[in-house]
Formats: sequence, C-alpha cells, structure tokens
Amino acid sequence: MSSVLNNFDSWKKFLGERIKHAENSGMSEETIANLAFEIGGFLEDKVDPQNASNRALKELWEVGDEEERRTIARLMVKLAKKNA
Repeated sequence: MSSVLNNFDSWKKFLGERIKHAENSGMSEETIANLAFEIGGFLEDKVDPQNASNRALKELWEVGDEEERRTIARLMVKLAKKNA
C-alpha cells in the first residue's frame, strides 16, 4: 500500500476502485462517506504523507473541525469516484 500513497493519482484511483466495490456491495454514499471520515482520522494518526498532495490534505484535515473533516471526506469520495 505504501506505493499507492507515493503518487496522488494512484491514491485517487485506489480509493475510487474501493468506493465502486463498496457501492456494488450495496453500501450507501453516506456510509461510504462515514468510513472515509474514519479512515481520514486513522491516516492522520498513523501515516506520514508521501507526497505534497497528501500532505496538503493532511494539513487541511488537521486544522478542520469535525464538520469540515466530514466535508473533506465526502469530497474525497466524490474525487475518487471520478478518478476510478
């Protein structure tokens, strides 16, 4: 997975594929967004961003309150779906 984190385009494609799989399994967009929010919290604590794009997302995540973080998570879901 570390190679996926090295390139932002690979990261978006990876997320998009996982989101499409989740949708095909019957998960709602809201459930997917909630999972993205939880994953964002995990990544904030456990993963050092490997590129400038991921670092910028991490910095935005860190300064955001819960509502803003949920917005970031929903936007990442939309972006990933577009790039799958």
